[in-house]
Amino acid sequence: MMNWEKLLTPGRFDPKVKQQPVENQFRSEPERDYDRIVFSAPFRNLQDKTQVFPLPDNDFVHTRLTHSLEVSSVGRTLGKTAGEFLLNKYPNLEKAQVSSSDIGAIVAAAALTHDIGNPPFGHAGETAISDFFKFHPYGQIWQREVTPEEWADLCNFEGNAQGFRMLVSKNNGLKLSFATLAAFTKYPRASQVFERDQRRRSQKKFGYYSDQAEDFRHLGEILGLEKSENGCYLRHPLAFLVEAADDICYSIIDLEDGCTLGLVTLEETIGLLAMILKDRFDPAKLETYQTQTQKLAILRAMAINQLIQETVAAFEEQEEKMLSGEFDQALTDIIPSAQALADISELSVKKIYRSKPVLEKEAAGFQVLEGLLEVFSKALNHKFYQTDLYSGQDRSILRLLPEEFPLEGWDSGVNPYQMLRILMDFISGMTDKYALNLYRRVKGIALPGA
Repeated sequence: MMNWEKLLTPGRFDPKVKQQPVENQFRSEPERDYDRIVFSAPFRNLQDKTQVFPLPDNDFVHTRLTHSLEVSSVGRTLGKTAGEFLLNKYPNLEKAQVSSSDIGAIVAAAALTHDIGNPPFGHAGETAISDFFKFHPYGQIWQREVTPEEWADLCNFEGNAQGFRMLVSKNNGLKLSFATLAAFTKYPRASQVFERDQRRRSQKKFGYYSDQAEDFRHLGEILGLEKSENGCYLRHPLAFLVEAADDICYSIIDLEDGCTLGLVTLEETIGLLAMILKDRFDPAKLETYQTQTQKLAILRAMAINQLIQETVAAFEEQEEKMLSGEFDQALTDIIPSAQALADISELSVKKIYRSKPVLEKEAAGFQVLEGLLEVFSKALNHKFYQTDLYSGQDRSILRLLPEEFPLEGWDSGVNPYQMLRILMDFISGMTDKYALNLYRRVKGIALPGA
């Protein structure tokens, strides 16, 4: 059974060092995590990455950046409140100089990074990258050069695993604290699992690629993360709070955005949020607010507050079962408002996620990412494999890669998996607008400065 003192082991992740000494700072470790994330380039790039509505024209519609900040805010409240419960239940935590604010800061920092691995154009971008290797001739051509496990990774791009890869990168990783990194990992399983347990929420997706398996083993050893029967790791309990913060925010705020854009009526939105508020919903008081924006804002705030209270209560009830691995569900699936959230999700799928503007821009995203992968993959293949086809156009294309991109040592006798991963790092790290502009230029649709 896992224990909290081990799960909150101080220190920072570094694959080269077994365990680092803890520095005395004016800021706690998770507070330093939060600051490192905020000032990092991958986090800044979220300001121009799709949340639901790709390349939004409306200032009030959320991007990945605003969404991540809101999830972090909710996560901090969840973590701090749950932390007070844990410190009362486990007095040794206070002796170990753990505070409820520290636990809130861990959840806040992990929540801040929860979408950091997502590519341009939202979930459509994940599918577009995967489909390139599955179906495009210049994607399929690499299959014979890599191992079956590596090929499976290339054909299954996963934003959560990409985020873990970015955070633990030996060159550009943020060296976050152990607990923050584990709380970030909602899906602590490898990409290759013989048979995943579909009853376990933590095995719904995978959280790290095959070449990060040793990194996660190191993290699990430090924190005492145990394994389930099929060998997958159990979730760090704070990951349940990070997941809940995300579930709460996207459910409520995507609905608010849909209403703002006219995809969902105000009456429908009020009715759904009233299901969460129950007897706290006061139609007469709501009418004292004059504008739709004001009405949505007060309802959103009250609904999120209600969901936070219900989620913390569920965490406290299930905490011991999380430590033993008996509990492995989304907390928002077992709270009193679970049905209301399910109704919001059903309507959002029908009227928001499958709305014409969203689908049209997702379709454009498929074209952009496939096009970028095609030109770069083709040029790399010609340079190292089909060398007789290596052209001046290929040379020009490769000069557009980042300066640090490794263009040496990848002859036909060398496994190109790491090179392809770095190419995917480059393209998945782009903002929506940068990807679109670069696509236009490499395809000759627009010239630089045009």
